[in-house]
Amino acid sequence: MTELDNDVVREAVRQRYGDIARSGTTGCGCAPSTCCGGNETAAMPDSYSPQAAHMGYSKEELSSVPEGANLGLGCGNPQAIAALKPGDIVLDLGSGAGFDCFLAARQVGPAGKVIGVDMTPDMVAKARANARKGSYANVEFRLGEIEHLPLADASVDVIISNCVINLSTDKPGVFREAYRVLKRGGRLAVSDVVATARLPAAIRNDLALYSTCVAGAANVADVEKMLAEAGFVDIRIAPREESRELIREWAPGRKVEDYVLSATIEAKKPAV
Repeated sequence: MTELDNDVVREAVRQRYGDIARSGTTGCGCAPSTCCGGNETAAMPDSYSPQAAHMGYSKEELSSVPEGANLGLGCGNPQAIAALKPGDIVLDLGSGAGFDCFLAARQVGPAGKVIGVDMTPDMVAKARANARKGSYANVEFRLGEIEHLPLADASVDVIISNCVINLSTDKPGVFREAYRVLKRGGRLAVSDVVATARLPAAIRNDLALYSTCVAGAANVADVEKMLAEAGFVDIRIAPREESRELIREWAPGRKVEDYVLSATIEAKKPAV
């Protein structure tokens, strides 16, 4: 089976998430709403999302963001491991409609700042509209690729991301860029999908499964190696067995849950 071309994958991902931004359709993790019951899920208000609750968000968090910010496209809650403090400068890789950015903004307060970067123009436009709607003065959204971040060196304290890095065709580049923009002693706190078994070619080369956060998953050892080669220390990767049920719904009948799980990924840039 022919391996997927990186440029084809990148454009398919951009197109898919642009379509989601324009339609406002919600999902169940990385998958479109049809995987969780079609219109029933798409019609759910942001304040009540069983999928988001399953990922570790509280009802209070879900109800605190502007309507339209939670598209249900994640696979975990990076806030739960980020340990954000007032005054922190936070970067969200692949910020989508702004959901995690708005939650982070509440934690860092007016003395802090949250920057969301997304490669999809429609997502950036949607996130900016949501920020205006919610009057978030300490949040901004920038158009850019996570492999080539539009930020200065050593400019952020914490990097978060929710089920996005697996979509990149240049994961080592993502981690190098994350290392570059973090301050000394800065932290990476990510929820993402990792492979727990070798992906069959039928899954690995399925373009639809790539853009639904399955085919691009790297195994735990490879993620650890990429982080270490970028310069990170104190690396911790913890697959979440309880995510198997959620992931099953991303591609019903394909048994993708036998090969990938959501995981929390933490690492630090050395302080000296």
